Amino acid sequence: MLTLIAATLLSAVPGTLAKTVTYPPVEGREINDAFKVNVRCVGSPEWEDVTCYAVSVDRVDNGKHCSEKSSFCSFDFSGEVEVRVTSAARISQTRIRPLSYGIEPSIQGDTIRFTLDRPRNLSIEVNGDIFHNLLLFANPISKDRPDRKQIAKDRSLIYFGPGCHRLEGGRMDIPSNTRVYVDGGAWVEGTLCVRDAENVKISGRGMVRPERGYGVEIKGSKNVEVEGLVVTQCPVGASDGVIVRNVKSITHYGWGDGMNVFASSNVLFDGVFCRNSDDCTTVYATRLGHVGGCSNISMINSTLWADVAHPVFIGLHGAASYKKDVAERGLPYAEDPDEVILRHDIIENVTYRNIDILDHAERQIDYQGCMAIACGDNNIVRNVLFEDIRVEDIRTGQLLSIRILHNQKYCQAPGLSVSGITFRNVSYNGTRSEMSHIEGYDCERMVSNVVFENLVINGLHISDDMPEKPKWYKTGDFARILIGSHTDNITFR
Repeated sequence: MLTLIAATLLSAVPGTLAKTVTYPPVEGREINDAFKVNVRCVGSPEWEDVTCYAVSVDRVDNGKHCSEKSSFCSFDFSGEVEVRVTSAARISQTRIRPLSYGIEPSIQGDTIRFTLDRPRNLSIEVNGDIFHNLLLFANPISKDRPDRKQIAKDRSLIYFGPGCHRLEGGRMDIPSNTRVYVDGGAWVEGTLCVRDAENVKISGRGMVRPERGYGVEIKGSKNVEVEGLVVTQCPVGASDGVIVRNVKSITHYGWGDGMNVFASSNVLFDGVFCRNSDDCTTVYATRLGHVGGCSNISMINSTLWADVAHPVFIGLHGAASYKKDVAERGLPYAEDPDEVILRHDIIENVTYRNIDILDHAERQIDYQGCMAIACGDNNIVRNVLFEDIRVEDIRTGQLLSIRILHNQKYCQAPGLSVSGITFRNVSYNGTRSEMSHIEGYDCERMVSNVVFENLVINGLHISDDMPEKPKWYKTGDFARILIGSHTDNITFR
């Protein structure tokens, strides 16, 4: 049964209630006893237990993927709550991230305490250990949870109650006009697939986590919403009108991207958390059978942690050409030059706003960049905004990378152009970022019109008229940004 406690908050508006909702452990899923978590409403004498599950994360050592055992837990609340985290390891120091939240816990012995007055997705780290940490997901109380009558009679509802659910064949196709609810304390092993459907909502407080691969897949669909779940991967392909809200993606295996977008329009990610063993979030054009460009893609109010590759990656994949006779089957690369039709895709109107980047650890220079645009395959990338981005001290990589390139491993051709890129209110605090790059490909394939507004590196505001800059220096030198050839109109304000 769900556990529900309510208490009146003295500091809240009169008549409002604080509530906590916790869920039973899933039988058969590994519990991690590295942490014990309790929660209670401020003013309540009773603590509620919160289940901590073991979850694998990726540590790369000399080019090899090594799986480490971390933890995650979740609960729901309204009002103001107190959280108590007891560590099995002796605590000499702790931090709660994102650091921008300013959560300063109290520490007594092996116990950490702090309060929350709004939903947060957090990393709680003891003694600097980021691989055996606790990912704590404090959710708003679900507004979608069906009652018993709806579960019994609503034929448009698919309900997964508490417990473990193994999908036959490893997947379930969700038809149009369907609502799926994965309750807290439910664990779905397999993929919930929205394919060629419309008007679908998948929500809840449970887990949709196969051993690897997609937890939720959206392909060729319209008007789809996913909310509140803990998943592995959640890609969107060839779709229009998709909202992914408060979804948490955790992966540890190779190619474990978090939230890819392929050839789609009008996609919003709001309040998501990604800790991934490859790119956290990408915007690509033609790829994996999804055909076309991307437009109106936004990610807001989110937290990104790339154990490998990029937190944000745009533009690499498209289809520079295809064979006319098989154009209907996903635009595969042409083998016979006589049958080639040249083409390009456009990726435009992409926004990242109010984002915390916790880490980026990539030794391959070609795949570095917390905010990266790598334009290939005759793609055009234009009108991209990075606004209110806070980057913590990454392990290995670049703050940003904007390039037109021909990556022969993945692309048929270099990209065509990158233009209209704005970085507004971007800050980096740390010492381990390597040199960033902005460069085009040739005089016909240029990077142009890149604007930095209020770029702050370790407290230093970087601008073309900064008093610290000699006239013969490039402004980018003060941010360790190499502004290379085939670029035009790069300004710092």
